[in-house]
Order: sequence, then C-alpha cells, then structure tokens
Amino acid sequence: MKLTFWGAAQTVTGSMHELALNGSRFLLDCGLYQGRRKEARERNANFPFNPSSVDAVLLSHAHIDHTGNLPTLVKNGFENPVYSTPATIDLLHSMLLDSAYLQEKDAAFLSKRRSRRHALEVENGLEIVEPLYSIADAERALPLMQPVPEGSTKEIAPGFSYQPLDAGHMLGSTSLVFDLNENGRRLRLAFSGDIGRRNLPITKDPQEMPPVDYVIMESTYGDRLHKTVEAVKDKLADAVNRACQRGGKIVIPAFAVGRTQQVILLLHELANENRIPGIPIFVDSPLAVNVTEVFRRHANLFDDETRTFLENGEDPFGFRMLRYVREVNESKALNDLRGPFIIISASGMCEAGRILHHLRNTIEDPRNMVLITGFQAEHTLGRKIVDKWPEVPIFGEPMRLRAEVVKLNELSGHADQNELLGWLRPMAKSLKHVFLVHGEPSQSAALAKAIQGVYGLPVTVPSRGESFPL
Repeated sequence: MKLTFWGAAQTVTGSMHELALNGSRFLLDCGLYQGRRKEARERNANFPFNPSSVDAVLLSHAHIDHTGNLPTLVKNGFENPVYSTPATIDLLHSMLLDSAYLQEKDAAFLSKRRSRRHALEVENGLEIVEPLYSIADAERALPLMQPVPEGSTKEIAPGFSYQPLDAGHMLGSTSLVFDLNENGRRLRLAFSGDIGRRNLPITKDPQEMPPVDYVIMESTYGDRLHKTVEAVKDKLADAVNRACQRGGKIVIPAFAVGRTQQVILLLHELANENRIPGIPIFVDSPLAVNVTEVFRRHANLFDDETRTFLENGEDPFGFRMLRYVREVNESKALNDLRGPFIIISASGMCEAGRILHHLRNTIEDPRNMVLITGFQAEHTLGRKIVDKWPEVPIFGEPMRLRAEVVKLNELSGHADQNELLGWLRPMAKSLKHVFLVHGEPSQSAALAKAIQGVYGLPVTVPSRGESFPL
C-alpha cells in the first residue's frame, strides 16, 4: 500500500492523490489545477502516470478543483469507473460540460484578441491558447460515473471498499473512509475531501468520523479562525446597503455550486426581513441555473433551516427580486444597466466565464463593489482583487481597481483551525499519521503545529510527487 500526492500538495487547487493497492492504481479526486495560465496548462495536460493504468477514481465532491480534470484523464485513455454520491454526479453533468464550454470560449476569445492586436502590430505577449479538453471529452466522462450514496459501503476491488460520509462542505460533499487489505494486512485510511462548518446555510453539519489509521486532511484555513456564521447576514446587509446608497453595482464572483445558492438564500432572507432595498438581483451563470435545479432535486440533503422554506411553500432559491440569466445577449445587456443592482456570476476565483466581462465593466468605478465570498487561490485574479492590487489584468489588459472590495469570509465552506482540530478528534487515538494537503504552505504548517501540540501526532505536509508506504 502506498500513497502518492500529485495535486493540492502545498497548494489549494488540483486535488489528486494516488493510492496503490494490490497492484492496482486508484485516484482520490482528479481536480483542475488553477493558477498561472502556463503552469496550469502544463500541469493539467500532462499526468505523471498513464491515465489508462488507473483502475478507478473516487471523488470527494463536485467542485472543479476536485473533479475538473476528469475529461483530460478520459481524453488520454482512462475508461474505468468514477465513484461518487448521486448529488455529486448530478452536479457534474452540468459542471464538466460547462468547464469544457468555458475553456473553448475563453480560448477563442483570447485567440481573437491576439489576432486583433497582431493586426495592429501591438506586442501583447498573449499566447495562442487551445482548450484543455472539449465538450466531447466531458461527455465521454459522464457515463463512467457510478453512484455511491452517503453512508453506504461500496467494494471497489478485492481488498478495497469505502464509505462516503457527509463532509458538510456543499451538496453531496463527502469524506471518504477506506478499508484496505493487502496480503492479509488490514488498515483504514480516511480522506477528508473539503471539511465544512457547522451551521452553514443549506448543508448539514459534517458527520463524525470513525477511528482510522491514516488520514489525508485538508488545511485550507489551517491558521485562521472564522467569525461566526450568524454574523454573515449583518455584514451582507451592510455591504448591499452601502453600495446602493451611492448607486453602485455589486458584482459577486461566486462558485456556481454551493456558494451561489448560499448567497441567494441569504439575500432571500434579507429581502423577507426588509433589510435590503428591493433592487434587481441577477444570477448570471447558466451553470448556476442548472446547478440550482439539482439542489432542488436533492432537498433531502438540506439542513433544517432550508427545509423550513419548503415547508412554508417557498422556493429557497427563488423570490420576487431574483432573476436567472441564461442567454449571452441577456448577460451582455446587464453591462448597460445603471445601478444599483446585484450580479452573482461564476467563476468563483474570477479565472473564467462571464464574471470576467462583468468585472471589466465594473472595477474602475468607485461607486461599485466587488463582494468576494470564497477562498481565492494564489495567482488567481480573485486573489489579486482581494489583495487590492492597484491594477489587475483582465483578458490580458491592465485595469484600475477602484471599486470597493468586500470580503465575506464568514460564508467559507472550509473549516477553520479549531473546526479542523475538532473534526480530527474522534480519530486521534487510533491515528498513526496525518498527511496535510489542500493548503498553502503557511496554512499547512500552522495546522501541523496545532495537531502536534493538541494530539501529539506525527504530521507530514507532502510535496508534489512524494510517496509514502502505509
């Protein structure tokens, strides 16, 4: 038995870990690495193993940094099962096709811009960009998916079974518990996926983990303590009212899966309580529209607060001020509207999609607001906005960042340091080793120190390509 860490090792994106067992190779997640365009392209396009040699992929949840490179794996020869929860599979039917569509569109847009500049004899440094994978590649990945409901046990291969438990991070998200047997030697391995928080909108709280021997654990916020989730509505209401008073637009980059639905639910509550003006709210993301329909189909996974809407005959994701935008022409028309109004659009890290066009038409006006609702990985446009660079590049052009930037960290779907330590507690007595992934080096180092201090456990923060026998 051997673990090798290929993605989300000393970084946050591109989750992918290899488990070797009984001569077989299994992947835990197959995520898209996001960051500098050239580096991301190189890492996503080239696997450090032959994709056709992978016997199965097991997914923790649907976010693209955990699933988005599946079509590339298929494109390069993988054709075996992909296991995950029914909700995750339903989400991926929209998400992977959307990811492929955005890559094709953004590549075409950049190529067109490069050609125009070349015709004007302007040196721009823009390279010709080919999409990483096509819609056809994404479509070939979808039939490989096999559902494993939360709480059930699935035998993947001789000596290898697993159980998905609710991770509380987003709809269908799980932590995975593996029972492994190689040559009569048995052990238990857990993979946290992304660990959620208690009392988040929509999602249930993370399930308690059983005893295991080894754990692969995320560390996104390994040195931070979140403010209470209850404070988020006050902060959101203050931000909306402040921008409205100056007649500004509010642009909210939000992950189409999970975060968009949380923001909609909170705005719905604020509207019902008459705490924000009755301004138009647009969800400008075809993916978010499709994903919201998936959420409605899996209402059994909602927390009690969200189910209350349904019991009262209300749609949690639909109200008078809210309008969903699908068509490109409708999206473009939003740029001609005068504020105040709200646009919620993807991608959440501002790396692709319609959000780039809205930011280009928003960030140079100080009346406007960019409301950041989630983690922004290093080198992404979202991180540059959070760090308030005086100028940020959008479609290769520098633009002045004059809009107000507000961070709504309270909505984070990732547990903070205390919550991560609490999640680990039921396993601490049986654990032999902890592997920390999905965190920038400073976050992982801080969490490693905390784990060693509280539980006295050995902790490793693996580098990309490092292997460890179990």
